[in-house]
Amino acid sequence: ELHVHGRASHAGLEPEKGVNALIEAAQQILEIAQFGDGELGTTVTPTVAVIGSVDNVVPAHAKISIDVRVVEAQERQRVETAMNSLIVNNPQARLEMKGGFNRPPMAPTASTWLFPMAVEVANELGLPAVHGVAVGGGSDGNFTAAAGVATLDGLGAVGGGAHADHEWVDVAQMPQRALLIAGLVQRLQNRSEH
Repeated sequence: ELHVHGRASHAGLEPEKGVNALIEAAQQILEIAQFGDGELGTTVTPTVAVIGSVDNVVPAHAKISIDVRVVEAQERQRVETAMNSLIVNNPQARLEMKGGFNRPPMAPTASTWLFPMAVEVANELGLPAVHGVAVGGGSDGNFTAAAGVATLDGLGAVGGGAHADHEWVDVAQMPQRALLIAGLVQRLQNRSEH
């Protein structure tokens, strides 16, 4: 999170005595949005802003939540350095970074041998083909993958529009997904018994 500390004042009577955290935050958000690198799979997205209290007060504080996703661990350091190197535009304002990454990136190697097994199981059960996609997702799977455990993520419901007003789930495909997961678990169990 980025916290911008300014100074409150009456917006109509003495706006010049305030330090507008909203204006400083807006300038910082534009800078932060440039930290992503699509070629490396790094996304940096300001997502939530909590600024001000009432409409006749120059806002003294702004809190900006920033969603950061990286594929490569070294990108994590680059983004953290960029965030911590932000320069205040208004010298009377102060910037403060809080928090940080809450999970490691999920390396594509986490599913090297497990994904082909899922493809085979789907084929053997006559289920729709399974396709792998790399996304900047975050789940508990990031932790298991970082611990060296073979990990597949996204085996749940089939749908689209994630986190949007038009998000949907194809209920008709849920039994097929359950069969896929059950078949994969059975295959893993048989593998461990041999």
